[in-house]
Amino acid sequence: MAEQQLRAVCFFDGQNLFHSAKAAFGYTFPNFDPLKLSKLVCRQQGWELVQARFYTGVPDAADKPFWHHFWTAKGAQMGREGVHLFTRPLVYRTKKIDLPDGTQHTFLDGDEKGIDVRLALDVISLANTRVYDVAVVFSRDQDLSEVAEEIRVISKLQARFIKIVTAYPYSPVVKSYRGVNKTDWLRIEKADYDTCIDTRDYRPKR
Repeated sequence: MAEQQLRAVCFFDGQNLFHSAKAAFGYTFPNFDPLKLSKLVCRQQGWELVQARFYTGVPDAADKPFWHHFWTAKGAQMGREGVHLFTRPLVYRTKKIDLPDGTQHTFLDGDEKGIDVRLALDVISLANTRVYDVAVVFSRDQDLSEVAEEIRVISKLQARFIKIVTAYPYSPVVKSYRGVNKTDWLRIEKADYDTCIDTRDYRPKR
């Protein structure tokens, strides 16, 4: 009897992936196609792609009209392609940092309140309901190490194989980059990433 193919669900932390790709490859806006990345990783690993799920904060149109337009348009396209989309309004807070010369720099910082929690809950929930055997999380957020522990508990309770993999852009300029502790790590090299670039431009016309 042939060995059954492992089922995978891909979970994307949109902002985390963007900042990782920016640091590794120098891209200045989120040019990735989540569905293409999901298919690439599953094809390379021999997994069956069951779902792709995308999570991101979206700024208010009055605060950041450029990024509001971008994520609204990109999210609509992902939805048409069957990607499960979860968004939350970005909450802006005033933050201060102390500079070396003794002065303070004040700036507004967008907080994706609830996005990481929603992603983590979905990873656990879909494991509980046996939707996948492999969770592929496109993020380097170390808070997810606690989710990895929960997945191990579920695996024992259900007496079946389940694992969590964290995938992230990697290049020699970010040698310190690592996956989430207690997960398998999957590096995405630039050559592979570039085959998964979204050819559509969602940036508003100037």
